[in-house]
Amino acid sequence: MSLTPRLDLRQTQSLVMTPQLQQAIKLLQFSSVELCEYVEGLLEQNPLLERDDRPEAAAPGEDRAETDVAPAVGDGEPLSVDSAVDGESAYTDDYLDIDSHDNIFDSDAVDAGMWSSDGAPAGGAARGGTFESSDSTPEDLLCSTQTLQEHLASQLAMEIHDPVDRFIGVHLIDMLDEAGYLVGDLGQVAETLGCPLERVLATVERVQAFDPPGIFARSLAECLALQLRDRGWLDEPMEMLLTHLEAVARRDWSTLMRVCGVGAERIQKMVAQLRSLDPKPALVFDHGFTQAIVPDVIMRQQGGGWVVELNSETLPRVLVNNQYYTHVSRSVRKREDKQYVNECFQSANWLIKSLHQRATTILKVASEIIRQQQDFFVSGVQSLKPLVLRDIADAISMHESTVSRVTSNKFVSTPRGIFELKYFFTHAVGNSGGGDSHSAESVRYRIRKMIEGEPIHAVLSDDAVADALQRDGIDIARRTVAKYREAMRIPSSVQRRREKSEVT
Repeated sequence: MSLTPRLDLRQTQSLVMTPQLQQAIKLLQFSSVELCEYVEGLLEQNPLLERDDRPEAAAPGEDRAETDVAPAVGDGEPLSVDSAVDGESAYTDDYLDIDSHDNIFDSDAVDAGMWSSDGAPAGGAARGGTFESSDSTPEDLLCSTQTLQEHLASQLAMEIHDPVDRFIGVHLIDMLDEAGYLVGDLGQVAETLGCPLERVLATVERVQAFDPPGIFARSLAECLALQLRDRGWLDEPMEMLLTHLEAVARRDWSTLMRVCGVGAERIQKMVAQLRSLDPKPALVFDHGFTQAIVPDVIMRQQGGGWVVELNSETLPRVLVNNQYYTHVSRSVRKREDKQYVNECFQSANWLIKSLHQRATTILKVASEIIRQQQDFFVSGVQSLKPLVLRDIADAISMHESTVSRVTSNKFVSTPRGIFELKYFFTHAVGNSGGGDSHSAESVRYRIRKMIEGEPIHAVLSDDAVADALQRDGIDIARRTVAKYREAMRIPSSVQRRREKSEVT
């Protein structure tokens, strides 16, 4: 074996992820919110990128879903990408397995009406004492609402006058979690503040009397005890009940009657008092607005088929200013400046291309999912078919990883509501008769319906549910029924029997 240096020539193949390809893949898996934030950052960095604020123009009588909107390049004209991309791409590159796709297909007419839920925040009295002001907005009400920390700090200033105890109280307020529980080691607090632990514990007892009742508790039992003491309900049997909350959750009335030393009627009254309490007292100060889900794809019925289109509100509208690029490229003289301008121009063009390809890919994947699951939109969840990523990838000639990225954090608005694209992918449950497999989601739906319709005096066990499904041709085991039931947060047959016995 020779140890002398030598020079060899070898030919190998390797996959190189260019920065442009990495950007395209990143854009593909972004949600609509993440995409807008990413594009906003690029608008600040790239001087050749601009936000397209031009109104979207459509020909008279022309439907939006059938309008072709594609990037166009012309001398002296901006290169832009519209947020509604429903036509064929002007680019022929297939670096993301993208080609043209028909987004309209025939189907049976759906017999389900549109439904929606309004999530508008409830109004309230104005701080001025009248309701006549019409200039206030939800944002104004949000800014004028007192937070939990402000509410507790005002009580701390009135109830505790000693500077040391007040400083401890401020530190305890900072240790509250979102539910209002005191988290952290009080011994560490005493060491940090340089005071005795007994003084910290005494301050905790004082702030536990603040409003709302149950605040500054260190456990669920203590939180409930503070609220019971505030209402005058905390006696010896109730204290014993709080030490056996697990038995309350199991509805083990015999054990509770024995440890509390009371009868069944008193136990029922005590449990009713517990249910009237708030286990998370700080949530009453949670005044944040719930962010509504904005669908990326809109599906609607037209004639006897479906029309699938992109939601123009979810995709950013940007353009490359060719006029500015031409002017700058002619005026710069230094080599470094020319290289910087060219890099910005290429980066901007690639962003436009990637945005267009992302929109086309989402539309293509969503259309194929809707085509394969169209029985769901006609008959409901019981008609949901088993579907995996490979089924969609094979149908549209894409890789499974591409389909996975497209369906993550993407939502579609349908006549039956708004669903994440991932919802339509469910595992298969075999058919005992040898026919088509059943979707796991449809099986869970049938289990829920069977349990909801069970007689009061004939509660179905997991074995009984499994036997009934097997008679209907669904090959399912008892342990699978139990797993699906627990995933849907449905109590066991023993717990349901106890609940129904209370009603009767």
